[in-house]
Amino acid sequence: MKATDQLKAEHEGILLMLSILDKVCERLETKSKPAERELERIVEFLQVFADKCHHGKEEGILFPALVQAGLPGDSGPIAVMLSEHDQGRRHIRGLAGAVQRYGAGQESAIAGIVGHSRRYIALLSLHIMKENDVLFPMADQLLGDQGQEELLARFDMLETERIGPGRHDRFHDLLEELELAYLPEPVRSGGSKAREARAMR
Repeated sequence: MKATDQLKAEHEGILLMLSILDKVCERLETKSKPAERELERIVEFLQVFADKCHHGKEEGILFPALVQAGLPGDSGPIAVMLSEHDQGRRHIRGLAGAVQRYGAGQESAIAGIVGHSRRYIALLSLHIMKENDVLFPMADQLLGDQGQEELLARFDMLETERIGPGRHDRFHDLLEELELAYLPEPVRSGGSKAREARAMR
């Protein structure tokens, strides 16, 4: 497995959570209220798995390696990706605050949850497509096999240091649980995307 393959596999898990979050928004809009704890766990996944771990690998390891290989860091694809990471963090902070207010019984918080979620889903879906289709192929050209192996080893170290051993698997457990709750039809027909994303690692 290449370092970029691991990042693509994580993208599949993140995209699945975005699909789940979209279904959560649909339920909120039809007054079918999900449990506060479910919302908190989704926020935790986005904060820890998507940002702290996945974006941490990109910002702390992949992007510097690409700059060293000749890509500009303050313009072009890397600058765009960094800017979009920051935009995503603002939406996650807004979502986390709205979920907290929702838990305190504020009905007005639903608009905040839906608004930040919808904007985050749109942003990150396009962001992932750009990375998969543009940045990662560039990385594959610039980084040799040895470079990819070195990055992959550093990814594993970062994951252990930042989120702790075993937590990645627990996030995949959460994906499977929420997929069954919010996207049951594909699971029943044998097409669990959560299991596929786990198997890609």
